[in-house]
Amino acid sequence: MHSHINFAYPWPFVYGHLVVTAIAGAILALALWRKWSLILIVPVAALTLWAASAFVMVRFGFDLNGRATMPTQNFLKSGSGRVLDMGAGTGRSSIMILEARPNTTLVALDSFGESYVEHFGGDESKPAQVLDEGRQRLMANLQAAGVENRATIQPGDMRKLPFPDASFDAIVSAYAIDHLNEEGIRSALSEASRVLKPKGEFLLMLVYKDTWLKYTFGPVLMHAGMRRSSRWVDFLHDAGFQIAEQGTRPATLYFVAQKP
Repeated sequence: MHSHINFAYPWPFVYGHLVVTAIAGAILALALWRKWSLILIVPVAALTLWAASAFVMVRFGFDLNGRATMPTQNFLKSGSGRVLDMGAGTGRSSIMILEARPNTTLVALDSFGESYVEHFGGDESKPAQVLDEGRQRLMANLQAAGVENRATIQPGDMRKLPFPDASFDAIVSAYAIDHLNEEGIRSALSEASRVLKPKGEFLLMLVYKDTWLKYTFGPVLMHAGMRRSSRWVDFLHDAGFQIAEQGTRPATLYFVAQKP
């Protein structure tokens, strides 16, 4: 159930295909009724079928506004520890970890800045207001999931984390670091390594340009962070991580890495 939880992804990404389905379907119905030429009917029918199937994929495959599930059970198998969520946004990855690992505590960090506004809305000219609204929205989702007692919210930049060395047993970052440029990625991964304890684990989840993403969104969601998996391997190794697992699921590339 997703009641009372709103991860606030823009409606065009969640329901845009449904709008296209309705419009194209109406045109298709009119075309069939008026007995238009097949040259017109076939492309309209194809558009209707694509939009409907893409909506099903976004709603039930990607499930953007639904609870996320961990891509692997090999992350934090001990089931306990202090976890940092780098780029927590509206709390989807934070809730994912807190529900999957009920003996953990978590610090949800986000800059509540330009990238936050781009993805979840707000007035960028009023940073204090964005910060306040972002914290409220994140806390409301944590409360709706019943995990707020094990979580704290920390505004901050993942490229310069406001924590001492070796502060966390594990880190998760989902669809956040890949929005940075290469210098920012290196800084964020270096900071992740710094604040992890020795043998600490890092679950990195990235938007991945696979067949499913290309089918549903085409070029619309092709942001600059969609690098080859080998490039992310290099980034992680350069930051001092050892990769324990690498895999994919629809529109997602993930790594489980460990600090030596």
